[in-house]
Amino acid sequence: MMNRWQFFKRLAPLLALMVLVLSACGRADLSALNPQGPVAQEQFGLMKLAFSIMIGVVVIVFALCLFVIIRFRRRKGDKSIPKQVEGSHKLEIIWTVIPIILLIILGVPTVQTVFNLSKDHSNDPDAVKVIVTSHQYWWEFEYPDLGIKTAQELVIPKGKTITIEAKTADVLHSFWVPSLAGKIDTNPGGSTNKMFFSAPKEGVYLGKCAELCGPSHGLMDFKVKSVDDASFDRWAAALQAPVAMPSDPAIAAAFESKCLVCHAVGDKGGPLYPNLTGIGSRDSVGGILINTDDPQYSNEGSTYDNLHRWIENPDDVKPGNLMGKIDLTQQELDGIAKYLSELTLDYEK
Repeated sequence: MMNRWQFFKRLAPLLALMVLVLSACGRADLSALNPQGPVAQEQFGLMKLAFSIMIGVVVIVFALCLFVIIRFRRRKGDKSIPKQVEGSHKLEIIWTVIPIILLIILGVPTVQTVFNLSKDHSNDPDAVKVIVTSHQYWWEFEYPDLGIKTAQELVIPKGKTITIEAKTADVLHSFWVPSLAGKIDTNPGGSTNKMFFSAPKEGVYLGKCAELCGPSHGLMDFKVKSVDDASFDRWAAALQAPVAMPSDPAIAAAFESKCLVCHAVGDKGGPLYPNLTGIGSRDSVGGILINTDDPQYSNEGSTYDNLHRWIENPDDVKPGNLMGKIDLTQQELDGIAKYLSELTLDYEK
């Protein structure tokens, strides 16, 4: 028994240190505890209320237990039987009424929040409508009122309500932008779910798939990019503008025959897989390779390097994706990666 106690005594400081260190891990825009929009703030307020009630109950119960242990402990030489309170109507009323009051305090705002966040804004003329389609392992974003489609980066105007109609092209996924709103499932079988959110500030917010959907579930990231109204209008216009093919005829032929069969660029190509228009302007490649000129981690690199790495062997980056390795010569690989890295949309001022 003593050895076991010594073991836990030594383990406790280590566990405390781990908790302290791990509490600093993670991203600020990937936490439901750091709300950045009104929907997330309303949900966070409900969480704080629930936690406050639970903590209050725990503190009071433990305090009462400690008081009883000390106040009514058996004293030396005391052989008397304590006063029995079984069947006390007063106590039974107290511990029945108090939980009911606590449930009402928690239940009323919970019902209000549920109904507030279930409102359908799809007929709001000022709202931006987006159809989100989840795939293994990428996200497609369609703006039906604007007639455009893109992938992996959901660009939105700041401050405006964004209505989401979520569906899946294959298995069960879950659309989640932790700092802006709660998650919503995309269910197989043709069903759709709806939600809404807004981002009052410009910036980039990280999104995740929150439902285990295969070997690369943890790599199924996307970005929500909030911009001002003028930038959003320029982005939408640029996405619909004609796009020139590679200037090198050999690279253009390879791109058209091996890439545009599945992907779209401008008004050319197929709609099966992510639209590549403006991919050089995105913050990431494949949702997981971060574009930066100052790489510090294994999933970071320049836009060209990330595209080259992805096209060369997508399964090395995101196992189980449906693209597979494409038969390209080194010259074609280099040329296509260069072309796509320069395929930018100049819409932010």
